[in-house]
Amino acid sequence: MKIGFIGAGNMGGAIIGGIIGNGIAEPADIIVSDINKTKVNELLNQYHIKQGLSNEIVAAAVDILFLCVKPNAIYSVIDEIKGSVKTETIIVSIVAGQAIAKLEAAFCRDSLKLVRVMPNTPSLVGEGMAAIVPNANADEDDTAKVLEIFNSFGKAEAVSEQLMDAVTAVSGSSPAYVFMFIEAMADAAVQGGMPRSQAYTFAAQAVLGSAKMVLETGKHPGELKDMVCSPAGTTIDAVAVLEEEGMRAAVIKAMKACIDKSKVL
Repeated sequence: MKIGFIGAGNMGGAIIGGIIGNGIAEPADIIVSDINKTKVNELLNQYHIKQGLSNEIVAAAVDILFLCVKPNAIYSVIDEIKGSVKTETIIVSIVAGQAIAKLEAAFCRDSLKLVRVMPNTPSLVGEGMAAIVPNANADEDDTAKVLEIFNSFGKAEAVSEQLMDAVTAVSGSSPAYVFMFIEAMADAAVQGGMPRSQAYTFAAQAVLGSAKMVLETGKHPGELKDMVCSPAGTTIDAVAVLEEEGMRAAVIKAMKACIDKSKVL
């Protein structure tokens, strides 16, 4: 199976690393092109993959084609490659905010196999979360191949396209909220006398471990919270302050703003 990438940024690099690290494809079967030759050379040196001389050459040579470019460049790229893509090629778009119907129309082809994906930045450290939306021409086997790739560096689930705005808020953008939370906890720890670097380690590991408990125990987050809150203890006092200050309401309001913005992009 030959896999191509148009776009050699951080997310493309993360996907390539997952593919090679999990034996989904050999480095010799991966080809990449990008106008940023420095980025391409970094990937070539790191993974020993192949360089495509043009976007059209990459598009014509592969079984799965990843489009990893910025939204303002995607349609000029499609214009370049639409005559080169083979009918059976699975096209995977990780371009933010671009609906399947709009991408299909740009390719001007009824039989196009297209999968829209919303990954997130934790993919760079092997803990990504990706939403997968296949179009009508991508069958179960096509979808399974894309899921396998994204599961190789995190978790991935197929969703309906109408949920993609919610996906943007709950996983695409949410690392930013979590980073703010970690930073705030670390600031408080520093105020309490802990060195800054140590405070970030304690805060980040607490968030990582808590998330893992949700995923691995299957328990409701509220139940896990209650396990930490001893009667008349320190934790319940902290929780009470967070409730008084409207933590839940602020998070929900922020995510609603993210969803609303996603709908108009």
